[in-house]
Amino acid sequence: MIFKWIIFGIILYIIYIVFFKKENLLSKVKEAAKKTDKKKRDKEESEVMVECSKCGIFISSKEAVIKDGKYYCSKECAGVK
Repeated sequence: MIFKWIIFGIILYIIYIVFFKKENLLSKVKEAAKKTDKKKRDKEESEVMVECSKCGIFISSKEAVIKDGKYYCSKECAGVK
């Protein structure tokens, strides 16, 4: 007898999840997709590290000094005032 009530409870719980929690599950899936898209965009926008032509130190391409098509870590290495 108790076994029948347990099975009945499990079936009701499954029905509840399928029909009433469906919206919540869909929102979680959409949220996860947004996070994945954001990670992809962040990865594409990440900084590229370049090596200084004089001293060999790696520096972000955004912070590097470019002279004659070469990357330098500072104005001193580039010979620029």
